[in-house]
Amino acid sequence: MKKIISGKVREVYDLEDGRMIIVTTDRISAFDVILPTMITDKGKVLNALSNFWFNYTKDIVKNHMISSNLKDMPAEFQKPEFEGRTILVKKLKMIPYEVIVRGYMFGSMYEAYKKGEPFLGHSFTKEYKQAEKLEEPIVTPSTKASEGHDINVTLDYMKKDLGEELGTKIEQTALSIYKKCYEHAYKNGIIIADTKFEFGIDESGELVLADEVLTPDSSRFWNLSTYKEGTSPASYDKQFIRDWLKENNLAGDASIKSIPAEIVAKTSELYHQCQEKICK
Repeated sequence: MKKIISGKVREVYDLEDGRMIIVTTDRISAFDVILPTMITDKGKVLNALSNFWFNYTKDIVKNHMISSNLKDMPAEFQKPEFEGRTILVKKLKMIPYEVIVRGYMFGSMYEAYKKGEPFLGHSFTKEYKQAEKLEEPIVTPSTKASEGHDINVTLDYMKKDLGEELGTKIEQTALSIYKKCYEHAYKNGIIIADTKFEFGIDESGELVLADEVLTPDSSRFWNLSTYKEGTSPASYDKQFIRDWLKENNLAGDASIKSIPAEIVAKTSELYHQCQEKICK
């Protein structure tokens, strides 16, 4: 067994038998900086949400989950600190794209729209307010960079690179997952404004959903009860801690020493609220 990835949030170990262990830590990153203070239980919340969605979407696409039971894992992981944050998964040939599904006019897409510019191959004839729901969700991939920032590309670019058949299957699968999960979250008080998926190919050549799924770290979750078009809606993601960093002129500052306890507690509370609303 060897550690093959130590990411912003996850530690990944290769068991060298076609399986991997993924441990989701309580680390949090913002503005490309891993912050020095852990967010209590964040890893457990992210893990619980992904596991819920993997099960919820298995009728649409296979996923990489084998087990979340520590007893099924090597002895090194059968310890209390790994409980609730560790999964055993299939090793896949990963597709080198993040597949972003956007359901609302927001962020960089809204900035392009305001300038009258197309956004990654998508043009909009309807008039939209900020944070307004799109007539239909769209897919905008990005390349997965080993270093630096991912690069947004058009759907056509991804399809030409992967082949029309696989590219179209990824697009349709991502949209199907988004639509099913959107309805579940919406009835429980959360709007999934946008999210990103990652896919791989298994040993039989089938498409498999992998990595994390529909967590506050990989998605923009809005509070339905306070949502209003034309505004920047309240969210169940890292925006709270991002706002604190910006207000204190600490955005992107890698020398930051700690995060105040009350900011940590509030951030943890938002993650827990998200889990409580969705996992039912």
